[in-house]
Amino acid sequence: MAETSAENLKTTPLFESHNAAGGRMVPFGGYSLPVQYPSGIMAEHKWTREQAGLFDVSHMGPSFLVLDNLSGDAEADHAAISAVIEPLISGDIAGLKPGQIRYSLLLNEQGGVLDDLMIARSPLVAGGLYIVVNAGTKDADFARIEAAAAGKARLIRADSNYALLALQGPEAVNVMAQIAPDAIDLGFMTYNAFDWGSDKIVVSRCGYTGEDGFEILVVSRDAVALWDALLADSRVKPIGLGARDSLRLEAGLPLYGHDLDETISPIEADLGFAISKRRREVGDFPGAARILAERESGPSRIRVGLIVEGAPAREGAEILDASGNAIGVVTSGGFAPSLGKAIAMGFVPPAHATHGNKLQVSVRGRAQPAEVVPTPFVPHRYFRKAKAS
Repeated sequence: MAETSAENLKTTPLFESHNAAGGRMVPFGGYSLPVQYPSGIMAEHKWTREQAGLFDVSHMGPSFLVLDNLSGDAEADHAAISAVIEPLISGDIAGLKPGQIRYSLLLNEQGGVLDDLMIARSPLVAGGLYIVVNAGTKDADFARIEAAAAGKARLIRADSNYALLALQGPEAVNVMAQIAPDAIDLGFMTYNAFDWGSDKIVVSRCGYTGEDGFEILVVSRDAVALWDALLADSRVKPIGLGARDSLRLEAGLPLYGHDLDETISPIEADLGFAISKRRREVGDFPGAARILAERESGPSRIRVGLIVEGAPAREGAEILDASGNAIGVVTSGGFAPSLGKAIAMGFVPPAHATHGNKLQVSVRGRAQPAEVVPTPFVPHRYFRKAKAS
């Protein structure tokens, strides 16, 4: 993907903080963001797995979708706002409880993925949703949502006057206890708003590293103060884009524009869980004919995890069968610091997707052994609250 020229790059409210910390700034999604700090990607990756890493993800697309006319009946208003967004996506939003977050997929009429996103029911505002989309697609996503909402709801973009931070790792909960004590009561994939600084912060218990952690939406004027307050804790270090990518790869999580695009269906991407049961039964989502047919009969390709012997296989590398015939392509790949070996994700025909199947990848013209393995490569450590008996 061609990047914006350096002079046209946007900056986040934390740009000067990254420079002061020695961040190596690179273009990403139209923004200038740190790819790493002086300690390096490997150290940052391991720190996040062992302590708590702090990421600036303000380039993402946080927003609020709010019903224009409220009835005063909270459930009716939630049903009405859900009816605005559901025709665009795969998830059951009507069934969300207040404060609950759902991972979903924005789909085209051919069943391809336009983006993956988080959608949450507001615990505070009837008829309100909190939505976070990906950086590279946010303008198109927001335009699509606004068109669907016309005359019914308004979309409030929060990417220009807020910062979004991600605090990830096993110590994240203990660090958060010092910032917003009540936030540690959140379970995985829930959120709420808490007092901090001059306003409220919106705290979600989620993230894209496979670790327990939080994403924190904070008004721009308080962003540096919150960043500094978090880094004042010795368990926290700033982490750049490089380690963010290696962490999500170890967690087996797809990255839009690489492992997902508008030609790839949720079934091919091994994201069938994102097609909620109620939506499957009714078949009322974009591309339902293709997606439901693939769910029933199987797709022609499927995303798999690979352990690679030798040098890492990067995006675009050919996947070969045992005889050396090209059968697929790597969509994400790199070195896994937690495992000490190269890993990759890519698409192959289902006949080659069985765990333990021996394949090869072509790296700089040389075939290297690879084995199909379950994902995540490193077990997720999300915090799930025990269900009430």
